[in-house]
Amino acid sequence: MSASASAPDSAHDRARQLIDSAHSADPALASDGRPAELVYADRVETWVAQLIPDAPPALRLAARCQHLERWLTPRATFPEGKVGYLTWRRSLYVKQADRARELLLAAGVPAAEADDVRTWVSKTGLKTNPGTQALEDAAVLVFLENEIAGFAAQHADYPREKFIDILQKTWRKLSPSAQQAALGLDLPPAIAALVRDALSG
Repeated sequence: MSASASAPDSAHDRARQLIDSAHSADPALASDGRPAELVYADRVETWVAQLIPDAPPALRLAARCQHLERWLTPRATFPEGKVGYLTWRRSLYVKQADRARELLLAAGVPAAEADDVRTWVSKTGLKTNPGTQALEDAAVLVFLENEIAGFAAQHADYPREKFIDILQKTWRKLSPSAQQAALGLDLPPAIAALVRDALSG
């Protein structure tokens, strides 16, 4: 992470307000009635704070930008298939990162911190940049804790072997500390069994 000087708390507070205002425009709602991307931002930031208790304000703000305005670029706007999916995902990384930097600068956060956030949100330096890895860890943990059951239901046609392959690839993305956190999750029995099979494979 950069050794850039920290912005005044007020700038970080303004940035948080701008980020959450953008999330609040998400038309999809979570089960509690809040905009889905606002709920997601809370979950990612919570995991970052749990994994890195002394996480700097910029990293916590970056956590809130993991899916910043993702709803504006639906998956259906890209071709079907793996290549289309990967192209869509790469485009999101860039859009989310650039938008995050824009909002932080508008809030008065120093350019060096805003640049760090853009780096982390764009997934640049995964496995080598601690900030980028922290966001990836948190995103995977949110997926495992809150989304994997829905994903499995949505892809009920997948053979068991494909789910295990997905879980193995997902596991490899995690840092050792995040892997330990994942092992402590209270997963539905069927999902927990898949995870056990993936890790023993």
